[in-house]
Amino acid sequence: MPDHVSAADQASAAPDEASAVPAGRDEASAVPAGRDEASAVPDRGTVRLALVVGGLVLAVLLGFGLGRIDAGGPSAAAGAESALTGHSHAPGTGAHEHGADQAAAAQAGGLSVSSAGYTLTPVAAAFTAGRPGELRFQVRDAQRRPVSRFAVVHDKPMHLIVVRRDLTGYQHLHPTMAADGTWSVPLTLPQPGVWRAYADFTALADDGRQTAVTLGVDLTAPGGYQPRPLPAPASSATVDGFAVSFRGTPQAGVTVPLTFRVDSPGGPVTLERYLGAYGHLVALREGDLGYLHVHPEPQPVDGAVTFWLTTPDPGRYRLYLDFQVGGVVRTAEFSVTVS
Repeated sequence: MPDHVSAADQASAAPDEASAVPAGRDEASAVPAGRDEASAVPDRGTVRLALVVGGLVLAVLLGFGLGRIDAGGPSAAAGAESALTGHSHAPGTGAHEHGADQAAAAQAGGLSVSSAGYTLTPVAAAFTAGRPGELRFQVRDAQRRPVSRFAVVHDKPMHLIVVRRDLTGYQHLHPTMAADGTWSVPLTLPQPGVWRAYADFTALADDGRQTAVTLGVDLTAPGGYQPRPLPAPASSATVDGFAVSFRGTPQAGVTVPLTFRVDSPGGPVTLERYLGAYGHLVALREGDLGYLHVHPEPQPVDGAVTFWLTTPDPGRYRLYLDFQVGGVVRTAEFSVTVS
């Protein structure tokens, strides 16, 4: 009760004395025998003590609840940040961090034209085997609107991988985008057959979220198709006089390092940065041509570059390593069997 209350406030705040005493009882009987009227009202000190004790109990309960929510500390915060960004880039390079999106890497991508709310829509895709052509396409969102905002990853906003269904004729291209969100790139399909085109990109939503997606679509070059058998597994290959080899054994469901070295007849060579990294590795699964993200270490060690590969299932895979020496980009290819 406030320390200072006017007589008018008391009159308006309290009920009429007559209505406060039940019928048939006099005013004296409203106070139990043995107690005076003053003792019937708790003193202010008692009320204040009760409020203080209640506040302390409430504070303890709140602190316990917040402690339960915060259990997990930095990892919980990191999980929230990962859910927001969806894709991590190494500072300054746009390269993937091999630990940041390992769960996504464990699943083969490029198996459909739609994923994660995005759809790959070819605009022009007519080809004649052996003749220069052009591929034009859009990436559309869930509302069928062309997407025109992309993150730069490995120095480019869009990476296009093209390979024939028998895993031959590999090409790594970089389309350019028009203002309306239409991508275009010169493309020659050297042999007849069905080819797979993979659009590997990171889309930027209006709220700033980043979504890494790989979408795939088939392209056709009419004519007699003579598929080639997949070469036998090998850990070394020769490209334009360069001997390329790797160490490591891929295992189904396990992330393992593969370390690649490039040598010339005169000895080890110095790898050069290409698209922000000292090499790029793509893995494709035989049969359905599932596309795997492979993440490199940022720096070579003793002249060799290491990639982290997660193969989700047993089977045969084809590896394509892009490397640059003397300003020229070359591709070494390997077959591996995963058990």
